[in-house]
Amino acid sequence: MISSQERLRLIGREESPAASAGGLSWVMTVDDADSPRDVIDALSLAPYLDGSQPHALSADLEHVKPDAPLCPSEGRVLRTSVVEDVRTVLAAGPGWTLRSTRRGNGTAGLEVTAVTEELAAEVIAACSADATVEPEADTDQVSMGFWHNTSHGPQRRERTISAASWTDIRGNYGTEVGAAMHRLMAMRAEDVRGRLILLHGPPGTGKTSALRALAREWSDWCQVDCILDPELLFANPGYLMEVAIGVDTYDATKRRWRLLVLEDCDELIRGTAKESTGQGLSRLLNLTDGMLGQGRDVLVAITTNEQLSRLHPAVVRPGRCLAQVEVGRLAPAEAAAWLARELGDRPHPPMGPDGMTLAELIEARDNHTRIEAEPTGPAPGSGTYL
Repeated sequence: MISSQERLRLIGREESPAASAGGLSWVMTVDDADSPRDVIDALSLAPYLDGSQPHALSADLEHVKPDAPLCPSEGRVLRTSVVEDVRTVLAAGPGWTLRSTRRGNGTAGLEVTAVTEELAAEVIAACSADATVEPEADTDQVSMGFWHNTSHGPQRRERTISAASWTDIRGNYGTEVGAAMHRLMAMRAEDVRGRLILLHGPPGTGKTSALRALAREWSDWCQVDCILDPELLFANPGYLMEVAIGVDTYDATKRRWRLLVLEDCDELIRGTAKESTGQGLSRLLNLTDGMLGQGRDVLVAITTNEQLSRLHPAVVRPGRCLAQVEVGRLAPAEAAAWLARELGDRPHPPMGPDGMTLAELIEARDNHTRIEAEPTGPAPGSGTYL
């Protein structure tokens, strides 16, 4: 393997006064495992490391125009790299250095180092000016945050998900459940009393679909975040504080409520939770109406497959729940009406005395056939232990 080792410098740059006066010295080893983009990454950091441009600023852009230059007019291009649909450019101007990364999915990343913070902000603004287009409005899409804990601490990623309107899916729920959910969907910030939303019932009854619809119906006043690892959230006080505190703003017009979604949290809220999860239940209750929740516009939505009688009494005590809805199977008459509406003259599946779940109804409507196999070997217990 051929390798070389030297101080990497931008073309045309002299040794900076900061470096010659004892600033940070650094070395990068380049070999055939490195790509041109790796070199651009290193070169873009050179003026920051040697102290000549001690201020850094970055920005992410979405819906970037294909012809957007992503560079101020006075900038000089020093390096370019194109790998499949990703184009990386290193450019420099008076007192600043820019690395821009344009991706084929219409997003871009900008990283600027400069002699002053103000200049770095000006370069970002110049790159961003008229560089994006407003996406077409899609009422079936809603923004949702996703939290998870990593080795570097709690991380939040935001993405757009598909969410049907409540009007479109109300017919998927029984009469009483639909009426209760309709009241919940219509709520606004001034209607909030309790802080806990509890949806319980068997699997496949539409609890998650209802929460997606809720995220859409509340999108103008509430940000919905899904916690991917709820068992860690309430076991790690630092993680819980990061999620609970959120983003503060002193502008009341910009402050929004937040709804934290915890799915399938059976162990956290069942009657034996104190013994099985330790402080987890206490921290959940503290978040909803204890000291931790004071001054925080935070709601918590929990889904569980447990029956109400098996839940911890502290969870369902009066005043704690904004909504407590049992999302069950559709009764035989309701399931038959659903099938008649969705299937028409097509054959209807057999139905038991307990009705059907929403998942079973949708499987019948879409004519899904599962790939199934059963072992054909000896009956259990007929062989010897190996």
